[in-house]
This record gives sequence, structure tokens and C-alpha cells, in this order.
Amino acid sequence: MAALKPAASAGRGRAAAVAARVGAALLGGYAFVWGSVTLAIVLLVRGGMDYHEAHTLAMLLAFLVYLLAVCWAFAAARVLRVWWVLAGGGGAMSALAAWLVPGA
Repeated sequence: MAALKPAASAGRGRAAAVAARVGAALLGGYAFVWGSVTLAIVLLVRGGMDYHEAHTLAMLLAFLVYLLAVCWAFAAARVLRVWWVLAGGGGAMSALAAWLVPGA
């Protein structure tokens, strides 16, 4: 019976690692895409593009960005780096976009 305990705890550790990667892929990827879309829209509108065209272009590119973020979340060596890059990068891009909005 004692031999089963390490195997059970190893299974829980593996499940926690997978859950951390899934969370990073879904939540961190969403935050990263949110930030990249807002920043892209602001930059494109400031560059002279119509808002609706900028929004459409950014949302079309968001599918590719999210796909890459999810794939990278599972391919990266360290899950903590994935969380920092995706969630932190998304927050930083959102903050930059809010700062760049004219009149805000």
C-alpha cells in the first residue's frame, strides 16, 4: 500500500502541471490577444485607417495570435514564463493602448 502513495502524488503533480498549462493557454492567451487587438486597433486608427477596418483586421489576426499563444503555452519549457509573457504582455499592451488613445 505504501508503494501506491508516491505514484498517486506524482499523478496529482502531473495533473497540476497540465492544469497550469491549460490555464495559461486559455486565460493568458485570452489576455494576450485582448491586449494585442486593442493595441493594433489604436495604432491602426492613429495611422489613418478607418476604425471598422482596423477592428476587422485586428480581429482576423487575433485568431492566429491566439493559436500561436496556445501552441506556445504547451511547447514552452517553463509554465511560469508562459504566464508572465501572456498575461503580463497582454496587460502591458492594454495599458499602452489606453495611454495612446487620443483624448482619454
